[in-house]
Amino acid sequence: MRFLKGHGTENDFVILPDPDGEIDVSAALVAKICDRRAGIGADGVLRVVRTKQCPEVSEQAGAAEWFMDYRNADGSTPEMCGNGVRVFARYLIDAGLADPVEFALATRGGLRKIRTEPNGDITVDMGKPHVRGESVAVVGVHQYPGLHVDMGNPHLACAIGDPVTQVDLTHQPGFDTGVFPGGVNIELFNPVGTRRAVMRVFERGCGETRSCGTGTVATAVAAAAMTGETTGTWTVEVPGGTLTVILDEDTSYLSGPAVLVAAGDLMLAE
Repeated sequence: MRFLKGHGTENDFVILPDPDGEIDVSAALVAKICDRRAGIGADGVLRVVRTKQCPEVSEQAGAAEWFMDYRNADGSTPEMCGNGVRVFARYLIDAGLADPVEFALATRGGLRKIRTEPNGDITVDMGKPHVRGESVAVVGVHQYPGLHVDMGNPHLACAIGDPVTQVDLTHQPGFDTGVFPGGVNIELFNPVGTRRAVMRVFERGCGETRSCGTGTVATAVAAAAMTGETTGTWTVEVPGGTLTVILDEDTSYLSGPAVLVAAGDLMLAE
């Protein structure tokens, strides 16, 4: 089985080209691939398959040739992955399978439009964020109130007074399972200037990651809400680099680097 490895601000993925939908990507196989000691190591797996081969997204086949079949490191199946979309798009562009100017991808969270910037960054139309209210994340003895932001997948973005670099995210933060019955991605952030924030994230199914695309947008939405803004351009610093989020009245955009770093043959067996 051929694979590639890529990352977006160090949120890393194993890419499995499977245009005709012939690979059975089980949860056990995904977990083995993502194991950082016994496998290749990654935050998740991106299976590249034609949309028409996948009944669950067949309604998107007319608008998007390719479906991003994304799996978390534990094998679970989330709705969306913002950095994953950008790495997936980088693979398609480099392989000559998509127009670098603009194209659409099918995802479990709906269609995502892609374009390449002059500096090589990949920009994704992430859709309109939906604020669902407020909730609380519990980290150790600390309770951090935050904003519940739906990006196609659930987020709880919490502005905190403590420096995010000093918070222990070794373990899953506590959260209200009544609000988030399927789990939630939790972002902790410090506003550090005009339309700028520093963020760390604990992703469901992965643990702490170096970056999270949808979480970056959720953080920008929460930071903007603190100032009474609904639109504008935000810079979000994550451990793996820097991402740009543009909020307008109708949608949101995520922009940043996406890099392929390796290719080879996968020899793992279930």
